[in-house]
Order: sequence, then C-alpha cells, then structure tokens
Amino acid sequence: MSTISIASAAEVFELLKPDLAAIELEFARQSGSPVAVVTDIANYLIAGGGKRIRPLLLLLSAKALNCESQARIRLGAVVEMLHTATLVHDDIIDEASTRRGRPSSNTTWGNAKCVLAGDWLYMQAFQTALGERNFRILDLLISLTQQMVEGELLQMEKLGHLINEEEYFDLIYRKTACLFRVSMQLGAVIANPSALEGERPFEETLGEYGRNLGLAFQIVDDVLDLTANDDVLGKPAASDLREGKATLAVIHALERGTGADREAIRMVLADRSFNRVTHADILEILYRHGSIAYAMDTACAYAEAARQSLAELPENEYKRALLWVPGFVTSRDR
Repeated sequence: MSTISIASAAEVFELLKPDLAAIELEFARQSGSPVAVVTDIANYLIAGGGKRIRPLLLLLSAKALNCESQARIRLGAVVEMLHTATLVHDDIIDEASTRRGRPSSNTTWGNAKCVLAGDWLYMQAFQTALGERNFRILDLLISLTQQMVEGELLQMEKLGHLINEEEYFDLIYRKTACLFRVSMQLGAVIANPSALEGERPFEETLGEYGRNLGLAFQIVDDVLDLTANDDVLGKPAASDLREGKATLAVIHALERGTGADREAIRMVLADRSFNRVTHADILEILYRHGSIAYAMDTACAYAEAARQSLAELPENEYKRALLWVPGFVTSRDR
C-alpha cells in the first residue's frame, strides 16, 4: 500500500463541489416530464436529499484517471436516477410510510403512480446513458438492473425465513454493492471511452473497490437499522426485522444463541412485528453474543479491502479522496 495520506471530508467535498452541483442540476433537468405528476414525484425525491455517494464514486473514479469529459456529469445523474427509482419501488414493496424523515412518495401519490414514476426514472436513466453511444456503458447498466431486480425478488422469497451468511451476502451484493461497483466501473469507462472491454486500465480494480465498499455500506445500514433511533434514521427503527429480513448481526446471533434466543428471533421474523418479543429483547440478544460488533468488524474488513484495492492506482488528490470514503461509510450514524 502506498504512503499517500487520506483526505479529509472537507477536502473531498471541496474537491467535488462544482461537479456534484452540476449533477444535481442535471438530475433535475433529466427528471422533467410533460406529465406533471412525474416531475412532481421526481422533484419531491430530489428535494429529499441523500448522501449522493454513488455519483460521488463515479466522479472520483473518472477523475482519478484524469477524465474531464462532461459524461461524468451525465452518468453521475444516471446512477442517482437509478438509485432513486429503486428507492421508490422499495418503499412500495416494503409498504414504507417514511423515507429520510419525510412521508415516502407512495404515501403522498399512491402506489400505482409511484410504480410508474419509478419505471419512468429507470427509462430516463437509460435514455440519458444511450446518448453516450457506448455499448460498454449499456452493458454495465443492463446487467446492473437485472441483478437489482433479481435481488429484490430473492429477498421477497426469503422474507420471514432464516438465511445463512452466503445468502445474505448474495442479496446485499445484488441490492446495493452492485450499483457501487458499476458506478466505479463507469468512471473507468468514460476515462477511456474508445478502449475495448478488458483493455481499460483499472476498470476491474475500481469495480472491486466499489463492490467491497458497497458491501460495507449495506452491512452498516443494517446495523444502524437495528441500533439507531427513529429520528436519526428518518424512518422506524428495526424496519428490517418488522419486514421479516434477517441481516448479518441477526444471522450471527441465530448461529450462536441459546434455544430461547433463536426462538425469540424466529418469532419476530415470522410475526413481522414486536408484539410478542420486543425490540429491546432482540438487542439484548445481539449485544450478549457480540453480534453487533461482529457485523461492524465485517463491515470494517470490507472497507479496508476497498482501500487495499487502490494500491496500484496513480497517486493524486482523487485517490486520496477514494481512500477517505471507506472510513466515512463505516463511521456514519445514518
């Protein structure tokens, strides 16, 4: 590993401030439709904010390879549109009432309109990407979308059931880490747009960074869902358990708990409620078996693997920023 220093949060956001602002404007521009309800829903979702970590990763990947093409702004908007579309559909599937501390879009406009608005955002993202006239970009985005949909369907099949770690990691790769991976790969593609597949320097390396970072990100998300409060999360705490989802800390406790511990967890997953077993009861089980610490240690190991994958990347201020991101992912509180 090189001895290059890790950037600070202030340095990273100052470095990317103009580009992130340009992506925000591009996202808003691309979300305009002659059908007012589409624009209304899109504007509501944009105003809800979010970390914008996927476009941030695409920018850092591209600029670490000296890319100054405006494609970085267009595709930054594309990955955020795809992410936003998945959130709309997830809220409908999960019957969520809040998102980032505000009513979810489906509680305002209803499921039917939001399904269609999510579909429209998907198609608009592909329409924008098509403008790059690059088959590798379309190949990455099509494969990504298939994996995300497969991940959602697999998760629906497993709701209320016990799963093992292998199944869990397959799910979170499809639902989260795949988009992180593709965001990084897209940066490498636009840095060398005319190169053939397999001949772009660092595409696979940067993709592996994105994969490891995305796994860390989702594990931390799942831990926060269990341990943070409603106000910090901007949605009800322990939503995953209420929806019948077994995440890493829960799987760890199931494998190590007493018969009574396992029965309590099974009960919550089957009931999809805390009517017979409380959230506090579950947290006591998880902390007693070191399951929260185990999940966080696993997230930190993936974050470190992401950092290590950058060893051969040219040393510049964008690499320093990429080295900062894993620490941000594992230390956040929401």
